[in-house]
Amino acid sequence: MKLKNKTLIRAAGFLLSGTVPLWMSSLDYKVAYYDPVIDPAYANDGKRRIYIFWHEYILSLIYLRKHCNLAMLLSRHGDADILEQIAGMLGFSTVRGSTNRGGVQALREMLEKGRRLHLTITPDGPRGPRRVLAPGAVYLASKLQIPLVALGVGYDRPYRFNSWDRFAIPRYGSRIRYVVSGDIHIPPDLSRDHLERYRQHVERLLNHLTWEAEDWAASRDSVAGESDVLPGPKYSLFYYTRPRPVHQDGDPDG
Repeated sequence: MKLKNKTLIRAAGFLLSGTVPLWMSSLDYKVAYYDPVIDPAYANDGKRRIYIFWHEYILSLIYLRKHCNLAMLLSRHGDADILEQIAGMLGFSTVRGSTNRGGVQALREMLEKGRRLHLTITPDGPRGPRRVLAPGAVYLASKLQIPLVALGVGYDRPYRFNSWDRFAIPRYGSRIRYVVSGDIHIPPDLSRDHLERYRQHVERLLNHLTWEAEDWAASRDSVAGESDVLPGPKYSLFYYTRPRPVHQDGDPDG
C-alpha cells in the first residue's frame, strides 16, 4: 500500500529513520576496496565523486554514509516518498526525477549539486530492468569530469521483496560485504557510441563487484585486506587491499 498523505509520509519517515539504524547496527560489515581515499566520510584529496550501486541494496548505504555531503537521486514515484524522508533525516540532499518523470530537471539539479557535493545514484532505478545500468551516471561523470566509484554490495541470505529489483532487507545480525572500485575516469565530450561503450563497461564492472560481494557474504571466508566497516561521517568506510589496476579507469578496452 502506498502512502499519499504527506503527514503520514513524514511520520513514517521519522519512525523508520530511527528504527532502520537500530536494525542495521546489528549487522557484521566488512569491506575490500581498491583505493583508500574514495570514502566520502574519509577522503581528504578534495575530489568529488559519483557513487553507484544497485537499487536493491540502497538501505545499507543510506545507513552507513549519512551526513557525508552526498546528494542522492530518487525517483518521483510514490514508492520513493518515504525513502526521501529517511534520507533527508539522515543528512542526504535529494533530487527527485527519473527517465520517465522529471528526467531533464533532475539531470540539471544533479549537475548543479555535483559541483559542490558527492553524488550517489542507483543506476538501474527506479523501475529497472534490474542490474541494467542507465547512462545517466556515466553522462554526469563525463560532463562534470568527476570519477565514478562502483560499490558491489552483498547480504547473507536477505529477505527480498517481490518487486522489480528484488529489494533486499538484511537478516538481523547477518553479514554485509562490500567490494568497491577505485576511481573510474570517464573522458569528456563523449559521442553517443562512446557513451554506450562506457555504459556497458561500467555495468559489467558493477555486476562483477556485486557478484563478488554476494559470494563473500554467503560464505564465512575472509579476504586479503578486509576491514570492519563503521557507520558515520568520522569513520573510514573502506580499508586498503590489493590494487587492481583494471578498475582504476573507465577504459572499456583496458
